Amino acid sequence: MGLRHGMRSTKCQLIAASLCVMLLGLSIATLSTVTRYGLHFSIISNVALESSSYRAIHHTAFYVGVFLSMTLILAALLSAVATVRESRCLTVTAFFCFALAFCGMIPALCWRYMHNTEVENSILDVYDLVYEEVRRNGSSSKRHELTRIHEVFLCCGKHSPLGDTAAVERRMCRPGTAWAAGQDCLQEMHSFLKKHMSFVSTLLGITIGFTVYGMVLTSFLWFSIHFSNNLDRKGKYTLRGS
Repeated sequence: MGLRHGMRSTKCQLIAASLCVMLLGLSIATLSTVTRYGLHFSIISNVALESSSYRAIHHTAFYVGVFLSMTLILAALLSAVATVRESRCLTVTAFFCFALAFCGMIPALCWRYMHNTEVENSILDVYDLVYEEVRRNGSSSKRHELTRIHEVFLCCGKHSPLGDTAAVERRMCRPGTAWAAGQDCLQEMHSFLKKHMSFVSTLLGITIGFTVYGMVLTSFLWFSIHFSNNLDRKGKYTLRGS
């Protein structure tokens, strides 16, 4: 009786956890799409060189996010079906998907903290490259791209000890526009990226917690189904002819 009660409780918790994991998987998919196609990131990607480290980081982040989101959604669906059908095979598969997602999120979270400056520097390097080209050659084809960056990030120019930037700002910051308030683009990019990465870290941390919770519940459900089946068979005999 106690085993059945515990099994019902585990089922309810696992279904609730599955719904949360599915929502978190959808959130990661949305965040990955924003990171890949969002205006702030795509404008930098469009002007970055093919050999730029930003392009590699940008593409990798998208594909890793898609992989994690699909794995989490699959784990949530399998665990929900396994709970309803009391299938040990589906329970093991759901546990494997949870474990796979966990093994993917831990390195991603560690990489985020260990290479945080690398991500920021890759974006700032792209801006510096475009800015310096426009500063050296006012008729450069990069001028339109620099203007677009200023409009998207609501900034204009940068404070540089290496040279005069006033000439560039006079050409690029049209008076009367909201983004021509003299905001340093390097600082604006730093602030934007800091907020974005903080959100990524929070989402990954919450998802890791629910993933571990799902692994524990699927393990308990498997043992509950296993022992419940053994108890149902206990005491049942089949008569065989001699």
